[in-house]
Amino acid sequence: MKGILGRKIGMTQLFTKNGSSLPVSIIEVKKNIVTSIFTKEKNGYNAIQLSTFDKRDKLTKKPLLGHFKKAKTNGKKFVKEIKNMKNYNLGDILNLSIFSPGEFVDVTGISKGKGFQGTIKRYNQKIGPKSHGGGGGSKPLRLTGSIGDVASNKVNKGMTMPGQMGSKQKTIQNLEIITIDQKNNALIVKGSIPGPKKGFVIIKSTTKWTSSKKPQKLVDIEETQIKNKLLEEAKHYNADINTNMSIKEMKKILIDAKVLKKDIENKDKKGEK
Repeated sequence: MKGILGRKIGMTQLFTKNGSSLPVSIIEVKKNIVTSIFTKEKNGYNAIQLSTFDKRDKLTKKPLLGHFKKAKTNGKKFVKEIKNMKNYNLGDILNLSIFSPGEFVDVTGISKGKGFQGTIKRYNQKIGPKSHGGGGGSKPLRLTGSIGDVASNKVNKGMTMPGQMGSKQKTIQNLEIITIDQKNNALIVKGSIPGPKKGFVIIKSTTKWTSSKKPQKLVDIEETQIKNKLLEEAKHYNADINTNMSIKEMKKILIDAKVLKKDIENKDKKGEK
């Protein structure tokens, strides 16, 4: 088992080289510090406690400050245990290098809170008729129907009724890691993950899927932009280039075409004289 803590940034889409689009979630993963170690001999189970995202000492309680100082770090906002992670020492730093593109992970977070909701939104029930008195009386529009017989004089467990919706811990399993941006501390996974923007999440190796896939070949946007500029420039010099070439090859052909055009212009000027 391996895992790390992060924060949801939002969703976007990426494009593969074969032209298909992928809906992806971006997770910010900064340095994770090991702030506590639990062993089976001492605590009854094996786990490590990870902490991330700095918090001002002024806003951190003194007992927690002492706990973090043992790991030689300052206060942290997000602290969680991950079971069955071994061979780590107090104060060790974890980053995105523990994962690689093509792996599958489970992402756990707190879902968006939607407040008190009726059964239509909460359980996707059908609405009542919109005509002939719908919306009240004997034919309600968005009200719950029968919840059982009168004789039983009770509400059976599991009955779908209005109540608090969302703001619960949810885990989305088997999400493929599309790419890892070490420079910007970003982990990009395929699909949606629970929680609002800036919501904290736990990323762990999946419990259902063990094998990895070949990493997706994505379109490099910066490279594409450079190639498009070179193609536009090539039109003025009649240079025979295409996007299948590397940027280095395209630039070399373009430089040769510029030199050739300049030589022709110089010859034409000498001919006129």
